[in-house]
Amino acid sequence: MTLLVSNDDGIHAPGIQVLAQHLSKLGEVLVVAPDRNCSGASSSLTLENPLRINRLAENQVLVKGTPTDCVHLALNQLVADLPEFVIAGINAGANLGDDVLYSGTVAAAMEGRNLGLPAIAVSLASKQCLHYDTAARVTVDIVGQLRRQGLPSNQILNVNVPDLPFEQLKGIRVTRLGARHRAEKMIKELDPRGQEVFWLGPPGEKQDAGEGTDFDAVAKGYVSITPISIDMTAYSLMSSLEEWLQHWEND
Repeated sequence: MTLLVSNDDGIHAPGIQVLAQHLSKLGEVLVVAPDRNCSGASSSLTLENPLRINRLAENQVLVKGTPTDCVHLALNQLVADLPEFVIAGINAGANLGDDVLYSGTVAAAMEGRNLGLPAIAVSLASKQCLHYDTAARVTVDIVGQLRRQGLPSNQILNVNVPDLPFEQLKGIRVTRLGARHRAEKMIKELDPRGQEVFWLGPPGEKQDAGEGTDFDAVAKGYVSITPISIDMTAYSLMSSLEEWLQHWEND
């Protein structure tokens, strides 16, 4: 079995190296990851500049690009035979609720799915990030299960692991995405030349974090696994939109 691993924290981040080490028990691992931290890159692609690579080792490729660039390049150019899975992570910090819209980790997994492969995004839900081993062990178990049962062609799994020793995990829960309140105001400062500069403020506090959400599961010590659909069509709204268009066409 061959596995493609990427992330948004950069190829030198501890999470991706621990993950690759653990996944090597399952088969050959190819790491293709950004040269720097690309957190918040979402599904952005580099369109105006060429992608440059540096082969750090036989199975370690650094890319001067985004997480999505890395997976796209790997699957379309760097591999002779497609891997069995694409795994993004281990992210340094949670990707819960609305975070998935901005996450480069989730985006890397989605690009793998867009190119026809089952994919998983894995995050260690902590600011300290002490137990990458725990998230890696959970990932190995999930990949083993997916080899037996498969994954629908239009979905990925978003996995968030509490930052605990493996033995202290309460278990695994299948969850839905929670939601945050509106983000905090941006922080305005002056640079040394007196020009205004702006920093993103903290993310909003939890708004929908009740029973069944990814927020709730992680807070209680459970691994959260949320299936995410690549097709973002709001099917429930289609019929009412069609009715609205009929009135508009008749006016």
